[in-house]
Order: sequence, then C-alpha cells, then structure tokens
Amino acid sequence: MDNTKLKELKRGYRHARTRKKVVGTTEQPRLCVHRSLKNLFAQVVDDSTGKVLFGMSTMNKEVRSKIKNGGNIDAASVLGESFAVEAKKKGIKKVCFDRGGYLYHGRVKAFAESVRKGGMEF
Repeated sequence: MDNTKLKELKRGYRHARTRKKVVGTTEQPRLCVHRSLKNLFAQVVDDSTGKVLFGMSTMNKEVRSKIKNGGNIDAASVLGESFAVEAKKKGIKKVCFDRGGYLYHGRVKAFAESVRKGGMEF
C-alpha cells in the first residue's frame, strides 16, 4: 500500500473515532470539513434526519472570484467568511465542528476561525 492511501485510511479511522462523539442534531447540526489538495469543502448536516442542510466549497462562484488558488489558507479564510454569511441566511447559527480526522491546523484552523469571526458558534 502506498503512502497516500495509507494516510487517507488512517484519516478515515480518526474521523470514525471522532464521529462516535460528534453528532449533529436539529438544534445544533454538525459542520463537517473535507480537504483536498486543490479545494476545501464544508457542509452542515443534521444527523437525526440524515440531511445535508447547507454546503459550500472553494469552487463556488462567489468564493472563486475572491481567490486565486482553492487549496491554501487564504482560500479557507474566504470560504469561512462567506460560509458563515450564507449559513446565517438559512437560520443556522450554532453548530458542532467536525474536523474530519484532519489536524486542527492550517486550512482547517483558518476556516474554523473565520467561521467563528462570521458569527457562528461552536
């Protein structure tokens, strides 16, 4: 097994371990983050009904117009700010943060801090 597959497998184990504890409800849905090399994806999920309430990525038109590259810390910050604005429009204010097995560092940290700055609580 090559190194990239092994890293992703281990991340999956860490994410499963986290998902045992982090559960989104109707009152406080789960904000989950996925990172790829070129983009960052975030969505708000209500686990009690199994529905995705809202999702956004660095590939959205409004985010893409503000950034040059979708896979860096600046893009994560811009995504976080616009994500918080759009989520507030949908009535989502309080969430529990699911970092998806990634370290709370770099792009994930920049995204989380900008979402908090935008007014969401977690």
